[in-house]
Amino acid sequence: MLKSIFQQQGTLTPDIPPPTSSVVERPWPIRLAVIILSVALVLFQLYTAGINPLGLFYQRSIHLGFILTIAFLVFPVAGPHRKQGPVGALIDTVFFALAIVSGFYIAVFLNDIIDRAGFWSSTDVTVGVIAVITLLEASRRVVGKGITIIGIVFILYAMAGPNGPLPWLGDIIPGILSHRGYPIDRLAAQLYLGQEGIFGLPLGVAATYVFIFVLFGAVLEVTGAGHFFIELAYAATGRRRGGPAKAAVVASTAMGSISGSTIANVVTTGPFTIPLMKRLGYKPAQAGGIEAAASTGGQITPPLMGAGAFLIAEYTGVPYLHIVLVSIFPAFLYFLTVYLFVHIIAIKQNMKGMSASELPSVREVMKNGWHFMVPLATLMYLLVLGISPMRVGFWAVISVLIVAILKGSYDWLRFAPREDGTKRPSIGEALKLGGLKLVEACEVGARNALTVTIACAIGGIIVGIIGLTGLGLKFTSMMLAFSGGYVLLALLLVLVASLILGFGLPVTAAYIVIIILVGPALNQEFGIPLLIVHLVVFWYSQDSNVTPPVALAGFAAAAIARSGPMETSIQAWKFAKGLYIIPMFMVFNPEIIIGGPLPIVLWNGALALAGTVAFVAVLEGFFQTRMHIVLRVVLCLAAIGCLSPYPAAEIAGFFGCVAILGHNAWLAWRNDRANLQPA
Repeated sequence: MLKSIFQQQGTLTPDIPPPTSSVVERPWPIRLAVIILSVALVLFQLYTAGINPLGLFYQRSIHLGFILTIAFLVFPVAGPHRKQGPVGALIDTVFFALAIVSGFYIAVFLNDIIDRAGFWSSTDVTVGVIAVITLLEASRRVVGKGITIIGIVFILYAMAGPNGPLPWLGDIIPGILSHRGYPIDRLAAQLYLGQEGIFGLPLGVAATYVFIFVLFGAVLEVTGAGHFFIELAYAATGRRRGGPAKAAVVASTAMGSISGSTIANVVTTGPFTIPLMKRLGYKPAQAGGIEAAASTGGQITPPLMGAGAFLIAEYTGVPYLHIVLVSIFPAFLYFLTVYLFVHIIAIKQNMKGMSASELPSVREVMKNGWHFMVPLATLMYLLVLGISPMRVGFWAVISVLIVAILKGSYDWLRFAPREDGTKRPSIGEALKLGGLKLVEACEVGARNALTVTIACAIGGIIVGIIGLTGLGLKFTSMMLAFSGGYVLLALLLVLVASLILGFGLPVTAAYIVIIILVGPALNQEFGIPLLIVHLVVFWYSQDSNVTPPVALAGFAAAAIARSGPMETSIQAWKFAKGLYIIPMFMVFNPEIIIGGPLPIVLWNGALALAGTVAFVAVLEGFFQTRMHIVLRVVLCLAAIGCLSPYPAAEIAGFFGCVAILGHNAWLAWRNDRANLQPA
């Protein structure tokens, strides 16, 4: 259906600019090896998720071994845009072999390693060093130089000190951050042979929960769910003012619920939504910024939330289902802010919606794609039953396969010869097509898991060194000193830290580092509930996707919109203001997360809703009609009052927001009525 929309635009394909440099195709033996390893990884994960769960070290080490070997096949040392020479091929072969050794060494010799716990052999230490080097190289290729450099800095920090191999480095470290230093064997044991390094909690979450849900999203994607959600969004919102932009917001919500990846959302929905936004009248940078801001919400949208929900559940001990449920309202507020920005721009520029002839109907879309809702319903039903998330992911994947098989069988049976004489495909052809789809889903799932798994493994290195050196306690003291004990200043420090780390780390890794460093201070010293601390840090970790100068989602959207990366990122930063405002509501109105008596919960929910809408109106200077500068200032103060811990300020802020917004809505109604009166 959307293809017909692009045909009406005069183009048969989404408006994506050609790449600046072509990706060099990998030789077929390497592509075949990637497929074989991807299928093997998927079968291993399905087996351990739904049939026979394995022990901690078996699960995590085998998972990482598969991921590293695939990474070195997919990402050559010279990069994807250069031909691989013999030297590069040799380097890739060496690292591929090292990935096998370091990834599967623990699984093969686990009993012997446990027997000599604390008395490690030279082989154990050597393999540990190899594992760290191999992982750092994989992170450089897959995730980027930023996280690799940060990992190296932490390792050097651990070796700095009188007892470490780099005592001179310890002399230049400030006193509060100094420590005794640790030798290579102690560091290798901490990072590779224990549960507090590479194979720690972050990798455990990636190897158990995250991958199975990434596979779930990949199977849905391959079977056509992405187009279904996009068409459904257009059918629901396309006729309204700024319809394509609103469809981008809705589609990103739906896609985010299964992919949990900002970049994946941009490249999935952006090629369809951005060209239509531009056609309707949005500036290219605006269209790209809207898509980037909406797609960023994918990682805060239940049930997947990237790896966030699983990590928060493991760190806090709060059930995964509870985290999903309490995250629904904040996610709604975020998408409401983006939706309001879109709506205000559409009114300002007097935009119209798309015509009915250009859009599919909701009934038609649901008729063709209702089966995509079955796996999502199955997932939520099993979560409500209290089944382990890993087992829920297993059955969710199985349900997608069953539904796809039934739908494919139905389509095959009702296939009618076309006018050109095309016949129904044979059973063998249909099975071959289905098999190719399954293999494609395995490969897509494995590739999508590379970044999060490697980032979590590097995060494990950082967490292990923080625990070894006591850096977390030192950061707590520093945070108390810098903030002077004021919660607002502490939150601003967390925001700045997350932004700086986000320049070099993916969202998951940034969250892990920040929560380990400042989480205890926010919880124990400032009295913020533990769950809210984790949600706030996780939300703030998203801002690097849309904040210049490094805004990955903004850059991806700019490539599709054919706009300037910085200009698009600034627009995305503006539209994503909910990332900064809503965590404040969580802290100062905690009942919307931790619950309480129903009247108090409803009151705090109303405060958050009124304050969020008010902040958007203040930033745009517009709500239904233009807002006088005086009212804009007063509305800003009222919105701030909604954040206040004092009841009187909350009441004044709430009714101030309602009164001013209501006044502006009345002005718009009066003006519209006057324009309709005959002259």
